[in-house]
Amino acid sequence: MDRRRFLRTSLSAAGLAAIPNAQALATSLLHTPTSVPSDIDAVRNDGSEVTLAKAAVQELSDSLKGKLLLPGSQAFDDARFLLMQRYDKYPALVVQPTGAADVQHAVNFAREYSLLLAVKCGGHAAAGTSSCDHGLQIDLSQLRNARVNRAAKTARVAGGSLLGELDYEAMAHGLVTTAGTVSHTGVGGLTLGGGFGRLGRRFGMTIDNVLEMDVVTPDGKLRRVDSQENPDLYWALRGGGGNFGVVTSFLFQLHEMQRNVVTGYFAYPLSEVKQVLRFYAEHSAGLPDEMNMGAGIGNRPGQEPSLGIYFTWCGDANEVEKHVAPLRKAGTVVYESIKTQDYVAVQRSGDSGDVREFTGQMKSGFVNEITDGFIDRLVDDFEIHPDRGTRIGFAHSGGAISRVGRTETAFSHREAEYIVMSFVSWAPGADGTEHIKYINSHWSNVGPLTTGFYVNDYFDHTQEQVNQTYRENFPRLLQIKKQYDPTNLFRLNANIRAS
Repeated sequence: MDRRRFLRTSLSAAGLAAIPNAQALATSLLHTPTSVPSDIDAVRNDGSEVTLAKAAVQELSDSLKGKLLLPGSQAFDDARFLLMQRYDKYPALVVQPTGAADVQHAVNFAREYSLLLAVKCGGHAAAGTSSCDHGLQIDLSQLRNARVNRAAKTARVAGGSLLGELDYEAMAHGLVTTAGTVSHTGVGGLTLGGGFGRLGRRFGMTIDNVLEMDVVTPDGKLRRVDSQENPDLYWALRGGGGNFGVVTSFLFQLHEMQRNVVTGYFAYPLSEVKQVLRFYAEHSAGLPDEMNMGAGIGNRPGQEPSLGIYFTWCGDANEVEKHVAPLRKAGTVVYESIKTQDYVAVQRSGDSGDVREFTGQMKSGFVNEITDGFIDRLVDDFEIHPDRGTRIGFAHSGGAISRVGRTETAFSHREAEYIVMSFVSWAPGADGTEHIKYINSHWSNVGPLTTGFYVNDYFDHTQEQVNQTYRENFPRLLQIKKQYDPTNLFRLNANIRAS
């Protein structure tokens, strides 16, 4: 270092030292790039091996305001951490961006070397696709913020934010938007796949409330997308999953809603499962938009199984009883709970203190109605097993969700009244082979009676199944994919490509 540069650096440090909280301020302003010790072996997105020169990786590190993480540190292990224990992946390197510019640097680097690329927001990707082995992972955990504009009834949300941040900040102003059912889910992953939640029947899917997005596309450009600017991408990003880039910012429409909602759960004997599900099918079909009602049967590993109907009512509390009272006639009620609760607390009620307490596999599909024949097919092949958790159930759709046209967004399953889900789980470290065989066998009987699957529940679907789930929107999605991502850089998802 020459003398003048040394003096400038020393004087700057001295000036910072004179400011209160100087250490914290210096840390935020003076970024120390990661020192890259050697060349790095990695894999390209076609599976071939590549050696990344030390100098090239160091240049990437030097370009970042955020962090470059390499194997061997706790920060690296935290970054590669995923929801399900069965996915234990080791990227060759991880970039933790603090802004869109860092995302651009990471995407440009991945494209230049054709690296296998994964993007992590909340780490909930059902198929473990938010990390990868020997590729580049972009971990958005340092890109979190939610700012509410009360007058405009909007929220600007950074791309790595979790749903709980959006719920918490919006509800402080008496405002909400549809945002999943688990607060530590990533906003980006939930939204790009469609976004269901407790308020969906009243306010639409999450994608129906996205006004604009900032996205880094595979060419490294930062693009603003909305109904007027880049409208093709705006359409594709609302339901097309992570196929088109990394969203660094969302602008959501918010809605007025009271802070308290009414929640409830009714439990029935397992022996009455078909009777209860048939009642649910009939009763739920005529409910107002303010009511979100689901039903399910099953257990977690080591727990007793249960059969129940549950609900969230986000309308006038004086109106809820007339919609709930019939549940007492659905079967023999062995347990009943009805509570008035803070909406933000309800959104946190499905959180797990230890997100790696189980691992599993899910199947899902859409149905327009629940027929007696469908219930028979679903229940007759259902088994409770002491070493695993097996659950089947219905999540409520319809309402405002169904009042959007099938081709208005990339998500096309608008007419579906329910999502049916079948889930098997087992203890971490246990062999899940037989459990996976079970759920695949069970779904082979149920799946043909459903339409498509929810792309956020993507697991081991064939390319043909992926293409079919986008339905009539697939040709347009494929055209947009070829335009913006001709090399399929963003492929760890329900991938849009020719069969």
